[in-house]
Order: sequence, then C-alpha cells, then structure tokens
Amino acid sequence: MTTHRFDSARFATSVADLAELNAAPLAMVPEVAFVGRSNAGKSSTINALTRRRRLAFAAKTPGRTQLLNFFALTSHDGAGRESTRGYLVDLPGYGFAKVDADTRARWDRLVGGYLHTRRMLRGVVLVMDARHPLKPADEELLGWLAARADAQTLRVHVLLNKADQLRSAQLGAALARVEQRAADLPMPVSVQLFSALKRAGLEELHAAIDEMLAR
Repeated sequence: MTTHRFDSARFATSVADLAELNAAPLAMVPEVAFVGRSNAGKSSTINALTRRRRLAFAAKTPGRTQLLNFFALTSHDGAGRESTRGYLVDLPGYGFAKVDADTRARWDRLVGGYLHTRRMLRGVVLVMDARHPLKPADEELLGWLAARADAQTLRVHVLLNKADQLRSAQLGAALARVEQRAADLPMPVSVQLFSALKRAGLEELHAAIDEMLAR
C-alpha cells in the first residue's frame, strides 16, 4: 500500500470556544477545514482520507458536538525530528433541524467566527450529500466564506459525497448544478464526485488538499 502524508494524521487538540483558539497549542501552519451538513458524511470522509477508522467521530445527536477538532499532519527530517506541516480541522456539522437557539448561536460564534477570521485557513472542503446538494444551510455556509476579506484567494473544494447511491445521469446533473453555482462565487471553487463508503475519488481529494496546504 502506498504511503501518503495524510496517513500521518493524528489528533492534536480540540477548541470549544473561539477565544481559546489563539492560546491553543498549534503550530503556525496552513489549515484545511472540513465542514458539511449533519449526515453528509464529513467524518467518514476524513477517516477515508487518512485511512483511519475512527479518527473523526460523528455525533450520535446532530448538533450535540460543538468543537473544532484539529488533526496534525506530520513529517520527519533526516535526523528523525518531527514537525507539523498542516492541520485538518473538523468543524461541527450544520443544518440540524431540532436545536435550541442557544446551540445555534454557539455554532454561529464558533464555526462562523473561525471561517470568517482564521488567518491560517487556506482552504475548505465542503461535504454535501450528492443526492441533496445546495440546501439552504449549504448556501448560508458559502455566503459566510464569500464574506471573508480574502475570499478571492480562499480555495473551496465541494465534495459531492455518497455518489455511489446515484445513477450516472443523476451524477452528471448534480455535478453540473453545483459547478454552475460555483462559477458565481467570488472564491475559487472546485467540485468533485466522491464516495467515502467506496473510497472513490480519494486521489482527486488528496490533490485538492495538497494544493490548499501549499498556499
């Protein structure tokens, strides 16, 4: 099996409040955030990417987990010294129907604040269910990204997950719809079909994240 640098991913830290972020024990290296509606398959995508079974966890109750989880990507020099080259950041899922106003407000402060202001953020992997792309909550998320001061340089990669559950014609229609929407956004957006279950599309995802981390 070919070794890829995403295989080195390990849990680094969790942040429950935006005010804690600057004090968190994190290296000043590029970050790529993973975000998506609850049940879109975000955790499964991270686990497939890193070839780990339970690196990322899906909350049993949508909206319950309100943490930014940082996973470090490491490398070693010729002397065996380890260094962190980047972070994958697992953001709480959104679009949950039954949460109270306080929970939604915490999500807005934590995730919205991170996406709006995080200086080390180089790219976002937006996981959507290929059967139901561009829901209102997805559009709201895209709007937050578009409002960043550096939106024109922030790379967004839309991952149409669960593609294995659609026929070819349906896949083509979903891809065309999201690509058409992406063309109207101020930031560079790429779109791909993906299946975390079948591990289909991993190389394309690897390449997209590598490009983000190299920015």
